[in-house]
Amino acid sequence: MGDFDLDLRAVEDHLDEDDEDGDLVGGVELGILDGSTPPAEWIETVMNGRILVLHIEGDVNELAAGFARDVKKSGGELVHFRGFLIVSPPGIEIDTGRL
Repeated sequence: MGDFDLDLRAVEDHLDEDDEDGDLVGGVELGILDGSTPPAEWIETVMNGRILVLHIEGDVNELAAGFARDVKKSGGELVHFRGFLIVSPPGIEIDTGRL
């Protein structure tokens, strides 16, 4: 077997890196969709790679109107399921096949 140079400490450093805000990219964020959070904040969260699971308090169409179109245009998905709105970033499919 030949020798090769692998610095495991350097690899671990890269694995532990967070994004600039200190949040892990690709996580799930729980919230309440009631109109109190600016649409731009929801868009930014999703575009940073996080999945939103939002409890809906009101009319979902009215409450999501400020961000739904932008999320869909950029390749994200939205699904209304049992009082919740699930919003995924581009590249993350929401599988509704078992519903």
